[in-house]
Amino acid sequence: MALDWWSPMDNSWKIFEEYHIDENLGFALPNPLEELPHPYDAWIAIAKNLPELIKNGQLRAEVEKLATLSIDGLQGHKMQRLAHLVLGYITMAYVWGQGDEDIRKVLPRNIAIPYCKLSEKLGLPPILVYADCVLANWKKKDPSGNMDILFSFPGGDCGKGFFLVSLLVEIAAASAIKVIPTLFNAIQCEDLDALQKALLDITSSLHKALEVFHQIHEYVDPKLFFNVLRIYLSGWKGNPLLSEGLLYEGVWDTPKKFAGGSAAQSSIFQCFDVLLGIQHTVGGVPSGSAAGFLQEMRTYMPPAHRNFLHSLESGPSVREFVLSKGDALLQETYNECVQAMVSLRNYHLQIVTKYIVIPASQQAKKKQASEEPSEEENRGTGGTNVIDFLKTVRGTTVRSLLKEG
Repeated sequence: MALDWWSPMDNSWKIFEEYHIDENLGFALPNPLEELPHPYDAWIAIAKNLPELIKNGQLRAEVEKLATLSIDGLQGHKMQRLAHLVLGYITMAYVWGQGDEDIRKVLPRNIAIPYCKLSEKLGLPPILVYADCVLANWKKKDPSGNMDILFSFPGGDCGKGFFLVSLLVEIAAASAIKVIPTLFNAIQCEDLDALQKALLDITSSLHKALEVFHQIHEYVDPKLFFNVLRIYLSGWKGNPLLSEGLLYEGVWDTPKKFAGGSAAQSSIFQCFDVLLGIQHTVGGVPSGSAAGFLQEMRTYMPPAHRNFLHSLESGPSVREFVLSKGDALLQETYNECVQAMVSLRNYHLQIVTKYIVIPASQQAKKKQASEEPSEEENRGTGGTNVIDFLKTVRGTTVRSLLKEG
């Protein structure tokens, strides 16, 4: 649906609900289900015991024993999201095994058929995506609000820390979404004070998100992330280990390529890019592969979130409005907002250096290979050269700052 964003919206949250956006959690799925009914509980039983089954070398045999189930009994969005999460975990574990060179290039039909049918129904690809492992993979484990993840890969609490910190960054930034109707209404009414306040609120939310991001050092070990968790999040697009892709038995006759889970699949920061007019394109043409990758990653988002980004793009341009007014204070406030995005991207670069680039370099030295990590080792789970990608995105964000005078 197209939104008349700039008209006063008393019931704006009703509109947001149609885009599967929660008032407190943003794009995260509120209160995800934890169990599936019979016979789908057989999937849950495997997903809940992945680390042990992988360690004992039993995972693939257990998966191959599963019956091929119809997805007709998976009723409602939350149940379908849980099933997609579970099948995503099982698929990653089946393909990558114990994280060594014993990789499977064919996903058996008893998983591939229901997984692909469910993915088509949800409008998601048949691979573990950010919307699964971060946005739908959590629960409150006690009344005081402490959180846990529903499913784990090998690597102990590394995955728990990585997924929950990512979720908490989403939630911290989510409060800015509430401001969007006010912001667009301020533009329509040419209310500079209201617009300035809205921009300040967004900046504050982005600062909170950065603060939460710092917790990753406390909960995620770089060696465990690089050597264990990263493997299970890797996809089969742009990955030399599965250069032809994965064959989904009983679904397609040829292998298919899908990117692994990536922060680029998060809707929250693409949302602020759109809102602030941070364009990773030049004259409507993608400025290099980074812009193309960001656009491609939208197809890995739930369709409702993808549609929300599209609806924002049809709204008024905050950047053009600020420029047209020539108000120094308003421009400064806008720049603070963009600078908050720059700070987040700077920090993301630091994190990737610590958790991917440095361990990759250390691994290369251990192999007595070149001092520089290989192209393969420098790739993120989404299949891109992650440092080049993040530097490009940061560069376009910096260039969005308005020049004085």
